[in-house]
Amino acid sequence: MFNRIYNLIIKELLAALRDPKSVVLIIVPPLMQIFLFSFAVTQEVKNVTLAVLNQDRGIEGSSLVKYFDHTATFTKVIYLRNRNEINPAIDNQLAIAVLVIPQDFSECLLSRSKAAELQILIDGRKSNAAPIVGGYMQKIIRNFTLRHKVHNTSDVQGINVETRNWFNSNLNPQNAMVPCLICLLSTIVGMILSALSIARERETGTFEQLLVAPFTPLEILIGKAIPALLLATFSGTMITFVVIYGFRIPLQGSFLLLFISLEVFLLSVIGIGLFISSLSMTQQQALLGCFLVMPPLIMLSGFATPFENMPTWLQSAMVVNPIMWFVQIIKGLFLRNTPAGVLLLYLLPILCIGIFNLSVAAIMFKRRME
Repeated sequence: MFNRIYNLIIKELLAALRDPKSVVLIIVPPLMQIFLFSFAVTQEVKNVTLAVLNQDRGIEGSSLVKYFDHTATFTKVIYLRNRNEINPAIDNQLAIAVLVIPQDFSECLLSRSKAAELQILIDGRKSNAAPIVGGYMQKIIRNFTLRHKVHNTSDVQGINVETRNWFNSNLNPQNAMVPCLICLLSTIVGMILSALSIARERETGTFEQLLVAPFTPLEILIGKAIPALLLATFSGTMITFVVIYGFRIPLQGSFLLLFISLEVFLLSVIGIGLFISSLSMTQQQALLGCFLVMPPLIMLSGFATPFENMPTWLQSAMVVNPIMWFVQIIKGLFLRNTPAGVLLLYLLPILCIGIFNLSVAAIMFKRRME
């Protein structure tokens, strides 16, 4: 039996590596996507335009504007002449926010007899960027206030609050986002390769040869799963080295634990791919099946948005999503050196999901052969 499985694995590897499309799928898209996602998919807000209506006749208003003009967030500052230009600036998306400095800003700031007031208007159509821009502007104003040793009436005197961010001290979005691409890109490679394996045999007319060969359905399934596992492991390992050495994101935890978790996770993904492949008659149907399954699993995994924001019933349904569990493992290993005992709590659900997926794929494959 082992000899037959070994020969089937070699045959499947040669078929995949001799196919230029499969080689390109393993190497080019993961590398291209990791660079695109790491720079484009980010929750930071940069290179936006700020509109300023400075009605202050003193120097403090101009000094405040310079604080905004020398940041990476607001690369362009446009100046408005009167309030009638505020609505067109927001409506026509000339600026994401408008800072209004009143006439008595410098007087109130220097006299300290009255609280200096500012008005911030933000384009609420950009629901994701608007609160981030508002937070940036308030932080810049707070730094300006502290620099001039002026206490706003909203501040509490005598209390010094010091904030520290654990596990990602600089709140660098790449440190939290880029390692998760190991999970997403490995999912794409593993699922597509396994989904195309049986469908390719049917489309090329060699599936009947497997049926007459001395292979049991289980041996054929193992012979299809292991090559996809090896190729997806190569792709996932390559992506991991790019993340660690290319983007210089340190791996706080054990590389061995990451590798073991990757193998268990890929088995669960390959089980989904083999299930899709057993139902598909052509490679096109298999690809469509993958693109039908992957987007919901990725979007509901907590990769881009907080998992806690989902409704309770949806969170309960996503316990069968292996990507959700593996994203937590990757974040734990890259950001906080999660102990092996804690990782086991995330790894066991993935293992159970993988066993279930492979079992269902084997049952469906056996029925299709009969």
